[in-house]
Amino acid sequence: MVSREQKRASLHEKLQILRTLTHSHAVNKMSIISDASTYIKDLKQKIAALNKELACEQNPNICEEPSPLVRVQVLEKGFLINVLMDKSSPGLLASILEAFDELGLTVIQARASCSSSFRLEAVGGEEADGVIDAHAVELAVIQAIKRSPGK
Repeated sequence: MVSREQKRASLHEKLQILRTLTHSHAVNKMSIISDASTYIKDLKQKIAALNKELACEQNPNICEEPSPLVRVQVLEKGFLINVLMDKSSPGLLASILEAFDELGLTVIQARASCSSSFRLEAVGGEEADGVIDAHAVELAVIQAIKRSPGK
């Protein structure tokens, strides 16, 4: 018969493995599981994008212009926003930053690459009186991409 301590130790070990695999920095069980759920969702999005890319390579006639991959993760005070597109266009970064400004997000830290593809990783903090949800941020970024001057 397995003792309660052995079960607890086994659960703790499995949570630490999950924490490591998902690159989580969380400490408590619920946060580790939440981070794992977000990680799985991100992996599913990447798989869908790769499957779409593979289908486009096999039959280019079925593919239209690739849609941007926009992921927004809620942080303690703000958001982590990731944008990935196969190609870059002039004014795209400025358009996205204007959308942040319209939402009342202050860019705390950002890293962007606009050479052949477009990648943006930004940490945006909310103004004290504003209440913004992740979905609203995602929609605003997608709209900014659609209305960017180079589109």
